[in-house]
Amino acid sequence: MPLANKLLLIILDGQPWRAARRLMGNLEGWVEAGEARVWKMRSVLPSTSASCYASIHTGVPPQVHGVLSNETLFRVAQPDIFSEVARAGGRTGAVTHSFWSVFFQRAPFDMVRDIEYDEAEGPIHHGRFHTMTGYNHQNQMTPSDLDLFATLTMLTERHAIDYGILHTCTLDSMGHRYGHDCAQMDHACFTIDAHLAALLPRWRRNGYEVIVTADHGQTSRGHHGGAAEDMQDVAFYWFGGGDGPAPDTLLHQLQLAPTVLSRLGLQQPDSMKFATFLTSS
Repeated sequence: MPLANKLLLIILDGQPWRAARRLMGNLEGWVEAGEARVWKMRSVLPSTSASCYASIHTGVPPQVHGVLSNETLFRVAQPDIFSEVARAGGRTGAVTHSFWSVFFQRAPFDMVRDIEYDEAEGPIHHGRFHTMTGYNHQNQMTPSDLDLFATLTMLTERHAIDYGILHTCTLDSMGHRYGHDCAQMDHACFTIDAHLAALLPRWRRNGYEVIVTADHGQTSRGHHGGAAEDMQDVAFYWFGGGDGPAPDTLLHQLQLAPTVLSRLGLQQPDSMKFATFLTSS
């Protein structure tokens, strides 16, 4: 039986709430036009990338799934969005940092075997990954965001995936290098917003509901991991159906996985304790 909807989750790593609302003119334009809605979402703690990735997809806090830093990498035990979609007979795809493959497919990550795969058994059926090996302050080692968006589009049109995730580290890496109060970050947000605008309407025409959000924020000095609004609060843009809460509602990151499953017409596993924030329509 087909899933209720098709959905794409776009993670712009390290983009704080304040930057999204000020600099993402295309996303904000769609909100203004009534084609999208936006809420503030607060990340888990620690507001560290790997910890947030695992929580976004499992709906449980780091203290439960155990990914407490970027150095604790293993196959996560809890059910997640990929596993539940695959269990229901849906097709999944990922265009992400290799951490996502480690957490939700297999560990350790083998660069030759796992950089790209198409596997009938899933739970990630079609994976395209990058590692950023060699990343440092002088060299971000990040792929072009437009290339990543095009790759996700290819998975939707070539493999008819029901659920897909795209994760890009560009803004996080730029933030660590320059901080967020600078011309470089203004231009980086402007550029990724334009790249999204090139393909997001195509995803919608192809029948996908779309989420654009971030895993965590960053301070003006380019730091995150701690318990402060600038490190935890991100924008959550929604392109799709369903009735949502009031615009000033503060969402929690642990609501994301249940909400995605709900939109796909799937039950959330018992391990996910938070409820969806979008009602069906």
